[in-house]
Amino acid sequence: MEFGRLIVAMATPFHENLEVDFKKAASLAVHLVDQGVESIVVSGTTGESPTISREEKIELIKAVKAAIKAPVIANAGTNDTRISIQNAKDAEEAGADGILLVAPYYNKPDQSMLYDHFAAIAKSVSIPSMLYNVPARTAITIKPDTVIRLSHDVPNITMLKDAAGNLDDTTMVIQNAAKGFRVYTGEDSLTLPTLAIGGYGVVSVTAHVAAPQMKCMIEAYLKGDISTAAQIHLSLCAINRALFLQPNPVPVKKALQLIGFDIGPLRPPLKGASEEVTRALKTALEELGVL
Repeated sequence: MEFGRLIVAMATPFHENLEVDFKKAASLAVHLVDQGVESIVVSGTTGESPTISREEKIELIKAVKAAIKAPVIANAGTNDTRISIQNAKDAEEAGADGILLVAPYYNKPDQSMLYDHFAAIAKSVSIPSMLYNVPARTAITIKPDTVIRLSHDVPNITMLKDAAGNLDDTTMVIQNAAKGFRVYTGEDSLTLPTLAIGGYGVVSVTAHVAAPQMKCMIEAYLKGDISTAAQIHLSLCAINRALFLQPNPVPVKKALQLIGFDIGPLRPPLKGASEEVTRALKTALEELGVL
């Protein structure tokens, strides 16, 4: 399965009564693919996974999968191995092309426990698995050696979304993981640096509002036009910063609303963007030429 280099962790649309808007989710997925996105992640961090029920996650996969031809990756990871296995099986049965496995949060397993956790989930399904290292949210790091071992030992663990921001660790994985293992950054601002050290692509938030620019940056780099890639990278700095001035996905939902693609409110405890963040988003979107 080819997931491409530009993947979006898609925000989840809600009606005003906070029910999931499956029709709008399908429309957003179509819009993103039309803008150049190559795969969609549903019910991830940006998709407000902690407040999405099992039944809603299944319906989201089905709705998005029915709307687009691009691959769909479904978040299955939790801090409970049994529940994660159930989520993985649900995702595969609903038609997902891959699963995303975040490091278990709160209970803080050690590296041997992480290895067993990820291996058990991946082996429960036949579709590819993407490990997700995001210590700022989970309070633990999936160490490079653990990722490398899993890449060699479990055939369908084929990708890493690395949102730790440590390029030395990322480099170690790229150098030593199994042949064909692909490393994506989960930090939009590190897309170009990650490509430069041999990474494959990005699982993006920014591409909700700047997919064409990000795609052009990636393509320029791959063609060897480093100057153009660097110029685009610099042009994206303001929007990359603005989209993380409050907890994700608070700013990106406001950004989508500002460009005319309103996907509704957030589920509590999250709430709408502050006035300060809204101003920063407007300025960044204007500088980017999309507002």
